[in-house]
Amino acid sequence: MYLVTMLGNLLIILAVASDSHLHTPMYFFLCNLSLADVGFVSATIPKMIVNIQTHSRVISLAGCLTQMSIFILFGSMDCMLLSVMAYDRFVAICYPLHYPVIMHPRLCCFLVLMSFLISLLDSQVHNWIVLQLTCFKDVKIPNFFCDPSRLLNLACSDIFTSNIIVYFVGAIFGFLPISGIFFSYCKILSSILRVPSLGQKYKAFSTCGSHMAVICLFYGTGLWVYLSSVVSLSPRKDAVASVMYTVVTPMLNPFIYSLRNRDIKRAMGNLLSQTI
Repeated sequence: MYLVTMLGNLLIILAVASDSHLHTPMYFFLCNLSLADVGFVSATIPKMIVNIQTHSRVISLAGCLTQMSIFILFGSMDCMLLSVMAYDRFVAICYPLHYPVIMHPRLCCFLVLMSFLISLLDSQVHNWIVLQLTCFKDVKIPNFFCDPSRLLNLACSDIFTSNIIVYFVGAIFGFLPISGIFFSYCKILSSILRVPSLGQKYKAFSTCGSHMAVICLFYGTGLWVYLSSVVSLSPRKDAVASVMYTVVTPMLNPFIYSLRNRDIKRAMGNLLSQTI
């Protein structure tokens, strides 16, 4: 599954880079989303594979904090890029004539850079909260990767305030992209409903179909993992939720975008034919 995820996302990046017809804002953001997925899945799965091969589940505190930082960085990057892509679809559908002017390359690069900086800030804030704790118990983490809620539960000192801060920070950084997505799709839906032709409505919905599927998959599994840290579930259910979020979702994203997009399929076919 890890190899399929890496191969699928790298194929999308290579296909977009090799086809000049795909050098548009939508595919530029898709490339960055694929890069974020590669980093997201690489933050946890290689360590899990090593643990399986060596029959050892030990991880140092420094290794745990590093894994948590990278995991939050690319997870938050995914959220921000999904919001940016929703804005791109909003401009394309609601203001098609102004699209080339609004979504110029400088703005696209700025949006990706801001997504990275906000995600980096989110990652470092969570790291700082965990580093404020003085000691940790020598017990097992009931998961295959480190995350703030699990680390806080291992602390020797009182964690009530730290837990409140973690969930408050998570709510703020989670609210930003979700509100952007919600606003964009409300405007898109309102614009589509005013279109008289059924064919044009279907075409407009089809351009958003892949993106909406990825949003539902990513946020659905993400909320499952997030809520499972609050509500006491069995370790098995918690592990299933985590695997869905960290492994299955990044693996399915390339298939969702390639199977529903003729341009991507054509570019991949051209890339594979050139390679062969």
